[in-house]
Amino acid sequence: MAGGSVREREGGESEKRRQILEGARRVFTAAGFDGASMGEIAKAAGVSKGTLYVYFDSKDALFEALTIAKKRQLAEALIALDPESSDPRGVLTQLGHIYLTEMSRPEHVSLVRMVIGACEKFPHLGRAYYEAGPALGVERLSRYLDAQVQAGRLNCADTELAAKHFLHLCQAGLLTRLLFSAGGVADEEELRYRVSEAVRVFLAGYGVE
Repeated sequence: MAGGSVREREGGESEKRRQILEGARRVFTAAGFDGASMGEIAKAAGVSKGTLYVYFDSKDALFEALTIAKKRQLAEALIALDPESSDPRGVLTQLGHIYLTEMSRPEHVSLVRMVIGACEKFPHLGRAYYEAGPALGVERLSRYLDAQVQAGRLNCADTELAAKHFLHLCQAGLLTRLLFSAGGVADEEELRYRVSEAVRVFLAGYGVE
């Protein structure tokens, strides 16, 4: 069939979109939102400006798509939880380790800096980032906690707040340290210690004796 199948065309379009987003990530990371131009992004992505505008009609739209895609990938990777698990300690320990590892990656720290720099001028970008990442992660973790409460394994009156408590216990200033370049990425020993302490404190407050 001329032009290929629908699946082939859609696959090619998806790959081209990913190519553009990766080029945009490199340019935004190097130049920031204000310093980046659509011409530079097209060059970094290896596409023409015409092709770039077929996918994204403005730098604003491209930046929003990039932040949403990156945060959604992170949230989905982090909160793949089994509600039937009878071992909240083990599940939370695994989750905490993945969370800190992903959150500490240089590309994630750069993304957070970019969003913070842009959201005063474009507040909807900050909202999009928050809804696609932090809010989605908290929602999925709170659903897991709901199941554990119903099974009698945890005692949380407000599972959404408890989910926020756990994630903040895990990072406990680590992201702030990285955002301000006030220290290096945590090594494996520090990650394990942070997570074990977060789980200990969380279960002390929400566990069932």
